[in-house]
Amino acid sequence: MDVQPTPKNIAIGVVVILALVGLWGSVFTVQPEERAVVKRFGEVRYQVGPGLHWKFPFGIDSVQKVATERVLKQEFGFRTTGRHGTRSQYAEGDFRPESQMLAGDLSIIDVSWVVQYRIQDPIKYLYELREPGRTLRDISESVMRRLVGNRLGSEVLTIARVEIANQAAEEISEIMESYDSGLIIRTVELQDVVPPQRVRPAFNAVNEARQQREQMINEANKQANERIPRARGEARRTISEAEGYAVERVNRSTGEVARFNAILNEYRNAPDVTRKRLFLETIREVAPRADRILVIQDDGQGNPLPLYHLRDEARKGSN
Repeated sequence: MDVQPTPKNIAIGVVVILALVGLWGSVFTVQPEERAVVKRFGEVRYQVGPGLHWKFPFGIDSVQKVATERVLKQEFGFRTTGRHGTRSQYAEGDFRPESQMLAGDLSIIDVSWVVQYRIQDPIKYLYELREPGRTLRDISESVMRRLVGNRLGSEVLTIARVEIANQAAEEISEIMESYDSGLIIRTVELQDVVPPQRVRPAFNAVNEARQQREQMINEANKQANERIPRARGEARRTISEAEGYAVERVNRSTGEVARFNAILNEYRNAPDVTRKRLFLETIREVAPRADRILVIQDDGQGNPLPLYHLRDEARKGSN
């Protein structure tokens, strides 16, 4: 049986369709890394976190989703297009206008860096600035050019890279906070800091010469640290030996003087006995070292006595 459309049926169908459309348009989902800002007739009303949420349909409420938990980045001097395995792929293009800078000594340096940031407040990010991403890019480039311009080119290329990156992160963060941008700066990393292509060979030669100089200085300091303590030790040892030798000679001389004085006193009391005792003691010391001894009279006359092999006798006695 055919059902003839009537105004009542048409109205019911329109109502059903509108109800389905309204039901479909009143539900929205926020991903775990996102936050959503709900506007009603263009006015910001509230923001919601991850999950399933309801809103008024038919354009009454509109939703803008912002990735607040995702770390975003802006690249300067290069562009990453993707990854191939473990290696990054970069876009082919001339990015030198944003990477070439003038250092404090008027030398040109190519500086490539990355600014990593996160959206902290979605409402401020969406409505406080017209183009927060472009603003962040302009401020980052301005701060980096000023920091590089206040340094010597040799410092930027060698020892000042970490300090420049840390200082740039602090200054960019302060400026973006003063603008109520809703962004928080995580890190600023310098990727490549190199001289221009035309002067790169000369710079490499200068850098090698500096490295050789540092190596020679380190080697000289190493030898100095090794030899100076050794020389000081030898000097202290020589001084100690000299002092010991001096004490020994003084003590020996003192003992000889005391012995001489004792013998002198004995000689004054009994000169004949002392003279004979000294003679006998001297003979006792000298005789063992003599191969043979001749004994003659006091006046030098008379034949010598037979030879005495005293050393042999001394050796026999010792055996």
